[in-house]
Amino acid sequence: MIDNKKVLAIIPARGGSKGIPRKNVKAISGKPMIQYTIEAAKDCEYIDKVIVSTEDEEIADISMRAGAIVPFSRPEELATDEAKIIDVVMHAVEFYERKAEHFDIIVLLQPTSPLRNAEDVTKALEYFIRKEQKSLVSVSEVSESPIFMRSFNKENELEKIVSEDDDVRGQNMKKYYRINGAIYINKASELNPQTSFNDNRMGYVLTKEHGIDVDEPKDLVVAEYYLSQACDGEFLSFIVY
Repeated sequence: MIDNKKVLAIIPARGGSKGIPRKNVKAISGKPMIQYTIEAAKDCEYIDKVIVSTEDEEIADISMRAGAIVPFSRPEELATDEAKIIDVVMHAVEFYERKAEHFDIIVLLQPTSPLRNAEDVTKALEYFIRKEQKSLVSVSEVSESPIFMRSFNKENELEKIVSEDDDVRGQNMKKYYRINGAIYINKASELNPQTSFNDNRMGYVLTKEHGIDVDEPKDLVVAEYYLSQACDGEFLSFIVY
């Protein structure tokens, strides 16, 4: 609980991942990947309940052994490639509402961000409460500025992605950030089927290391490297608005 508000952490983890088959339970530095997210949520002092939403028996078993609650088997229609994450979240929230258990804040933690830790989640929640906003999303600074990126138009000609002055260089160059999927925080009262978790104005910045999103096999190698270094304390996080 934070500021007299109950907090529910939801970790969505279906079994049918395609880029990396069974990636949520892939071993990284001796642990199933999902276990890192469960531990980050359980070690956050403000989170009242940590649940995993899954349709997969193996994921459910690993999650419960790691200390998470698996209160239901996710419906098949919410475990497809086409299923929207907001529907998965609403399903979990409504499950507890039917049991007369109310939460004020919903924290969505993707299991594909194994380097995001309890301190990241804790500080993000503190900032969320302090700024009195409806939602928050974690981001990481990009290495390459979109100033130098181009897309092809219908005539196969290069077009600028952003309209910044290409003459801006060095310290005066504007910083750009990407949504990394590690932390989403929303007021429960503001959630509805049309909610877009990526349409947030308040950002919490993670280091590039903590913002790693495991989507391809090469990401597993990178995550394994940083986790094996046991250097979480060196990766600091900060906020931007």
